[in-house]
Amino acid sequence: MKLEGKRRLWQEYQKDIATDKFFYVRSCVRQNFFPAAEQTFLRILQQTLGKTVYENPGHTTCTGIGYHCDVVPLNTTMTVVARQFALMTEAGYENLAVSCITSFGLYTEILETWHHFPEIEEQTREFLRKATGREFMIPKNLAHASDILYKLRHEIAAKAPFRLINHITGEPLKVVEHIGCHYSKMFPHKGIGGAEYPYVLVGLAEALGGEIVDYPERRHCCGFGFRQYVVRANRGYSLSCSKKKFDSMEPYKPDLIITNCPGCPYFLDRWQYVVGEMEGKTYGENGHGIPVLTYEELVGLALGYDPWDIGLQTHQVSSEPLLIKMGVPFDPSKKYAGKKGENIGRPAKPGTLKIDMDALHIHESILTS
Repeated sequence: MKLEGKRRLWQEYQKDIATDKFFYVRSCVRQNFFPAAEQTFLRILQQTLGKTVYENPGHTTCTGIGYHCDVVPLNTTMTVVARQFALMTEAGYENLAVSCITSFGLYTEILETWHHFPEIEEQTREFLRKATGREFMIPKNLAHASDILYKLRHEIAAKAPFRLINHITGEPLKVVEHIGCHYSKMFPHKGIGGAEYPYVLVGLAEALGGEIVDYPERRHCCGFGFRQYVVRANRGYSLSCSKKKFDSMEPYKPDLIITNCPGCPYFLDRWQYVVGEMEGKTYGENGHGIPVLTYEELVGLALGYDPWDIGLQTHQVSSEPLLIKMGVPFDPSKKYAGKKGENIGRPAKPGTLKIDMDALHIHESILTS
């Protein structure tokens, strides 16, 4: 294909992303999986970059998981989402920043439905009026939170004291990026780069100095898939999906995995422990797993935020080897300390996966690997 043709095709998979004045809607499951990630996003935008972000404490779940599990009917889901839009409208905002990939896919699906079937939009408006008395405007700009950090990546890199560079060897860290299915596969033209070549996390990692790892199962599902895990009998399939990815990326020796979906970091993190317990196998260096970070956590580390303030102690796989490679300072004694410095208890150590090793020991193992 000629270069001009490639550029034209690539342009079809770009999108307009606002850079300020966001109405932010959180995720119901992310607050349980990695509770500090969303607060880190707000800190990045509001405190470090000086952007305006507004939250309404009355916003609710989008019902996405219930909808995709056939528990909540579409008409109900559309009315709930219309209420979110109404809260945004009442606050005087037009740019919707969405934390959850499933919410982003669901909002996109609803807006596409209303675009093609305006009578359904009007029916939803009537449902909302009867239920709440509210009216709404359709968002002028709809973006996932990872879109926004991608858009601001050069501003972030300019302020970041730490980069995805091994400060011991000077080499770029090898980064595996995993894109949530509901970001790029449902409506490819709504994601940066489409379904096959999504660039939203690649661009962010490269701006921070990292080297992206391409491997055979790069676009394979993480294993969440709602029905794959919500139905208990299906969880073996969920695990096998993640293991297939681990086995595929292992030869490339990645230093970290980053994701932009609530379920993906959870499963890619937790299943490494499960594989260790079942098969006595680990995928990282020296018996450690491969650290799995959300995009907010990655940016927070680069900006020099305390690793425990951004919640890395809630991950099953230890982040300390990555912190040492990046040169990020941390206090091991504060990993499991509460807000007032009290000891809130340490988790039991896994049988195979190494965690909570002394920082000096980790440092020595990295130097000799």
